[in-house]
Amino acid sequence: MSESAAPESQAYHFGIVPPGTSPNVGWGKRPELLPEAGLDTRCVHAGAQPDPAYGSVVPPIYQTTNFAFFDLGTSSGFDYTRSGNPTRARLEEAIANLEGGSGATCTSTGMSAVLLALNLLEHGSHVLVTEDCYGGTFRALEHARNTYGLQVEYLDLADLEAVKAAWKPNTRLVWIESPSNPLLRLTDIAAVAALARERGAFSLVDNTFLSPILQRPFELGVDLVLHSATKYLNGHSDVVSGAVVAAPDRKDLAQRLPYLNNLLGISQSPHDCFLVLRGLKTLTLRMAAHQANASELASRLEAHPAVARVNYPGLPSHPQHELAKRQQKGFGGMISFELKDPTKVPSVLRGLRWFTLAESLGGVESLVAHPATMTHASMTPEARRRAGISDNLIRLSIGIESLEDLWADLKHQLD
Repeated sequence: MSESAAPESQAYHFGIVPPGTSPNVGWGKRPELLPEAGLDTRCVHAGAQPDPAYGSVVPPIYQTTNFAFFDLGTSSGFDYTRSGNPTRARLEEAIANLEGGSGATCTSTGMSAVLLALNLLEHGSHVLVTEDCYGGTFRALEHARNTYGLQVEYLDLADLEAVKAAWKPNTRLVWIESPSNPLLRLTDIAAVAALARERGAFSLVDNTFLSPILQRPFELGVDLVLHSATKYLNGHSDVVSGAVVAAPDRKDLAQRLPYLNNLLGISQSPHDCFLVLRGLKTLTLRMAAHQANASELASRLEAHPAVARVNYPGLPSHPQHELAKRQQKGFGGMISFELKDPTKVPSVLRGLRWFTLAESLGGVESLVAHPATMTHASMTPEARRRAGISDNLIRLSIGIESLEDLWADLKHQLD
């Protein structure tokens, strides 16, 4: 987005109302007050102030490649949609507001958000990564290692002494998934972020599993938050999207991120931004429903005789349950579990009625996945074994359907 602004007379000619000329009505017209509002209110109103051109309550889709200049060197603030678009700017404003960051940039997919974050690093940088990270993240890191000279080390970030021992003079980033995908292991985010800042590196938290409703990484001291906005932020399984957000005290990163997004050509399309903006309005309601179902199902799964282990931070049996209570606002809608009899895994995966066998997560509908052959198939067998991802591990994304319908479905297959 260029810095030039439209002269008032010409702005009206193009149907653009200059800032400050339209009535300041309602919360939607007063985004500067949003930080004082609750998350429920901000989900509805962030990035959704009435459109200044015609007063549209729902932000319009600016489905255009380019924007007219008012004169030589004078634009409306937008010139080319890859560089900036009003619909995308609304979404970036909203996500930055919800996370409490200084700025956000939205990308075409969650994986392009991963790519964008990695492009902040210099050649030869050393990166410490959650050992059971998402398979796509693993694939991107390995590609960067083999092609761009990135040094990557996977380890249990919950072990702070191991993190200190792994540190190198060229360590530039700690990549945190907490909870991790698919084992839902946690990292003491505040401790690792403090260590990174103390040693001149920055920390990143992939907040996809919990969203800003259930986890606030910037309040724990991290520098960057990443989302596959395809998941809970959108929530309706009808768009792919990514976002990277800079911490409130890292305006330097907030400026670099849009520059890199434009340079790499991975910015999100206006229509996809519109869909995520729509999804954000119900984020608090959906997260509450996801979590309520998941919490009860995790307890019932743990008590079932066919189940060997359940991974869910909300269970008292989870080894990091106390950490989850301390650093999270809730436990989320993701569960993974292992069966005592591995031969039963295919029949469970094929037989479920309300759980669709599919990748992805975070939509209103429930999904079931087999990480070893689906989400984490890109990891080598050795890497999966090292991370603890077994062939009899099943991952559930709990939707907002009737709890009893979901349990009856699971119980029928387990029985």
